[in-house]
Amino acid sequence: MTIELPPDYAPSLDEEYMNPLQLEYFSRKLIAWREELMQEAQETLEHLRDQSYQEVGDEADRASRESDHSLELRTRDRYRKLIRKIEQALERIDDGSYGYCEDTGDPIGLKRLEARPIATLSIDAQERREIKERVLADR
Repeated sequence: MTIELPPDYAPSLDEEYMNPLQLEYFSRKLIAWREELMQEAQETLEHLRDQSYQEVGDEADRASRESDHSLELRTRDRYRKLIRKIEQALERIDDGSYGYCEDTGDPIGLKRLEARPIATLSIDAQERREIKERVLADR
């Protein structure tokens, strides 16, 4: 079933939480983000490939290029992890758990999902987890 999403649609607190329109909205948002990341990752790969064929100058040039490559590879790795989180969010949309905190089952909230559509925790649950992690790290 295809959902017709009005071009100017934005999720609202006045409607039922995670109704079909909201789910379609977040699905499209996630898919567009994933495509953007995949395009950027491809461009990074092409840039690395192009640079590998260029003549390398002195040691400073080589060091600079290695530093740039390292940064690009770390960025690409971040994109890969982020793409996986986006795919997991799309799976949650399909299974009906999207928009609900994985710890409490409470709604995550539209504002939080707008800011971070891959969020799996409500703000309260996220804060509790961070406090717990800090306490464990201090031991």
